[in-house]
Amino acid sequence: MTTATAQPRRSDTGRAALLTAPALAVLAVVIGYPIIRAIILSFQGNRRLDPATGLFTDGGFAGLENYLYWITNRCMSPTGVIGTCPPGVLSTDFWPAVGITLFFTVVTVLLETALGMAMALIMNTESRGRAFIRAAVLIPWAIPTAVTAKLWQFMFAPAGIINSLLGADIAWTTDPWAARTAVIIADVWKTAPFMALLILAGLQMIPREVYEAARVDGATRWQQFTRITLPLVRPALMVAVLFRTLDALRMYDLPVIMISGSSNSPTATISQLVVEDMRQGNFNSASALSTLIFLLIFAVAFIMIRFLGADVGGGRREAKEDSR
Repeated sequence: MTTATAQPRRSDTGRAALLTAPALAVLAVVIGYPIIRAIILSFQGNRRLDPATGLFTDGGFAGLENYLYWITNRCMSPTGVIGTCPPGVLSTDFWPAVGITLFFTVVTVLLETALGMAMALIMNTESRGRAFIRAAVLIPWAIPTAVTAKLWQFMFAPAGIINSLLGADIAWTTDPWAARTAVIIADVWKTAPFMALLILAGLQMIPREVYEAARVDGATRWQQFTRITLPLVRPALMVAVLFRTLDALRMYDLPVIMISGSSNSPTATISQLVVEDMRQGNFNSASALSTLIFLLIFAVAFIMIRFLGADVGGGRREAKEDSR
């Protein structure tokens, strides 16, 4: 029996590999080439002024110079002396931007997970207006981010709706913590429906008979939620958290449109530094920063998949089925 069942599985695997090969080849060109190209450029120096000739020359191979520029705030003066970058240089905003990015990621993902779970539970209930509730909840997610940013920018204006409702005069776009709070509120409003949609898909996979048996045994609603809903929806929940975390780490357009595109803005993220560096013509150091962002996202994804149980590909489920 074991040999008979192993042969069809091997043939199915070969057929699946053959069918997915064209798509994988396209992805290798569309995704793989830009990543490899960015890594290669990150080891090349930017154009700089040659002190001997007074002309701008290509940097050539620079090794880890671009990475040290960001991580250790290391610069070279026009005279060729290596030292700490002076204030105003883009690299001085790197670590503040990293802190702001991580702060946005942790706070928004936590809030969106809690709100997404609440909305998913509401949408999963049997009611006449369930279809209307689902459509209404998903509207913020369907709105483009640029439109969302402009909408909340008007609401957080000095004479906007928010200050009028609060009866206060809060500088939402200039005060550092007020600006960060405004970005968090706008991001949670827009992306919590995305979390709710993914969690709802997990909730609908839970058999109704499980809840009926729990009610017969006298389980309260809280016990049903903690002992049935949470354990069974955990795979979908972890996937939702993973996707949202990776998306939050590369946040760019919302703080730029709402607050400011400056690299020293109180809401500046590391993605803003990449764009600003490219605008200054430093494509190689911008490639190094892009590579650092890629490594950060890869490390977070690896930790969440390996240690926190975010089963994206369903590998653990398939392993259990094979063991049976």
